[in-house]
Amino acid sequence: MRLHTIVLVSTAVLLAGCSSSSSGGGDDGGGRTSPPVSSGAPSGTPGAPGEPRTIAADLEVPWAVAFLPGGDALVTERDSGRVVRVAPSGQKTVVGTVPGVEAQSEAGLLGVAVSPSYASDHLVYLYYTAAADNRVVRATYDGRLGTPEPIVTGIPKGPNHDGGRLAFGPDKMLYIATGETGDGPLAQDKNSLAGKILRVTPDGKPAPGNPFGNRVWTYGHRNVQGLAWDGKGRLYATEFGQNRFDEINLIQKGKNYGWPEVEGDEDGDGFTKPLLTWTTDEASPSGLAYADGSLWAAALRGERLWQVPLNNGKVGRPVAHLQNEFGRLRAVTKAPDGTLWVTTSNRDGRGDPAPNDDRILSVHPG
Repeated sequence: MRLHTIVLVSTAVLLAGCSSSSSGGGDDGGGRTSPPVSSGAPSGTPGAPGEPRTIAADLEVPWAVAFLPGGDALVTERDSGRVVRVAPSGQKTVVGTVPGVEAQSEAGLLGVAVSPSYASDHLVYLYYTAAADNRVVRATYDGRLGTPEPIVTGIPKGPNHDGGRLAFGPDKMLYIATGETGDGPLAQDKNSLAGKILRVTPDGKPAPGNPFGNRVWTYGHRNVQGLAWDGKGRLYATEFGQNRFDEINLIQKGKNYGWPEVEGDEDGDGFTKPLLTWTTDEASPSGLAYADGSLWAAALRGERLWQVPLNNGKVGRPVAHLQNEFGRLRAVTKAPDGTLWVTTSNRDGRGDPAPNDDRILSVHPG
């Protein structure tokens, strides 16, 4: 199966400051739609990556991927609560099941991150939905997953808009993406952990330098599921829109990203506009990675891998890859060898699974 590269020639993909008509509902990417008008890549746009290769198959809703020293990855399965170790050779080993995971719709075992000090502390971090809340735990990992220790609890939970991405930043602080669980005003409440990007120390305390004296780094988010830093240390995030626009945002300390007062690049006092918006049928963007000068966003409803060129923090014209070839795409993570690992999400109740789904694909970004 060959990789297809698509560059939109309609006005459906918009840089910040433009406008467009509305389209169908967003959320976590329910339903399939017809692809937008497209053409071959014009000169000056990024070229197609190489042909994707299946690393592993027969996974159950793989939600997040985090690499260990040596090149193997830990992969979370949302509904089963299992953590699976996947080698570049494709070998899979279940290394633990997180106790107390209550999977429902978009909730379950979500993010995973490996400690930046793993060589000495052997810690991994997990985000999951428990009986009363969403929470972040840490556990030792040395071939088997140890007993999880809660470090952040009380994140509001719900069947939808549960956030869930974990990532350590260049500052070695842990960043946690949360959703507003369908209760929009929580996103504007700086004392709530919902609808936020949180920044905490490795033991879960508010990180030094946080703007409000608590765990909150930015607020006004509907549902963030992707975090990535560029080569200059700038943080970007994907965000699900409601009925009109999905977003990529440049994340800056203490900023208010507007939800539920505004969606996409609508005007509003004191709100930070996105760098880029898509209509919701083109994206429903989940995972995000940075590689070879571009952001790479995995699209659920849009069923494609978006490449967004960056130039000193400014975005270029997005290019779509893998369109309608592998179904819903959830996670995208840069591997130690420079490739991208991309997971499908066709067994999540909203996709059309192939016999060997769900899969992890390896894609060369250049």
